[in-house]
Amino acid sequence: MWFTYMMSKFRYLILMGIVMIGLALPFKASAAEQVVSTLTVTGQGTEKITTTLTNIQLGVEIQGKTATEVQQQIAEQTNSLVQFLRSRQVEQLQTTGIQLQPSYDYSNEQRKLIGYVGINTLSFRLSTEKLGDLIDQAVQAGATRIDNISFTASDEAVANAQKQALKKAVQDAQAQAEAVLQALSLTAKSIVTIQINGANPPQPLMVQNEAFSARSQDKVSTPIIGGEQAVEASVTLQIGY
Repeated sequence: MWFTYMMSKFRYLILMGIVMIGLALPFKASAAEQVVSTLTVTGQGTEKITTTLTNIQLGVEIQGKTATEVQQQIAEQTNSLVQFLRSRQVEQLQTTGIQLQPSYDYSNEQRKLIGYVGINTLSFRLSTEKLGDLIDQAVQAGATRIDNISFTASDEAVANAQKQALKKAVQDAQAQAEAVLQALSLTAKSIVTIQINGANPPQPLMVQNEAFSARSQDKVSTPIIGGEQAVEASVTLQIGY
């Protein structure tokens, strides 16, 4: 009886020992994970691309004595302008504004209706190298104002530039980490986390309208010159050492 009791107690002690060891192992692993040292660095990358496309807004502005007269003339000139632009196969052609409002004379401290002003605006996109001739011919087709000219690169060029900017951002972050760790006589072991903060498309290059208003009637084709856009990216690395 005594022997059976002692054996049972012995087995109980062995079982409790196994349980305690099992509970201790995860605790030791967690403690080891908490002491891993990391360095966090953020790299910047910039890639420049040449603009090849132009976004432009043209308008037809008419003044007249009656609303009907103004609206009729605007409709005719806008239709002529639309037909011309379609014949030139411009991209993303759309109406961006329609206005018809009274015009007043405020002389002698009185307000007197003197007529109406109507404005229709169209926006579209085309290759920058074709824009000079098109502007001159668009004026002959009915356009009376030029608004909101901006230059941009193609979607494919922007996408490729974003990838290159990200690569440069990673290289910049790695170079920063290497400089810091070497100065502290430490060695990088592995990258713990990677965070892409952004590789945003560039903003279109805007052009002042005055640069074209004085030239649109010239016999010589209006010169149109684009420029460069900068695509920027940022990457944050957490590096263990």
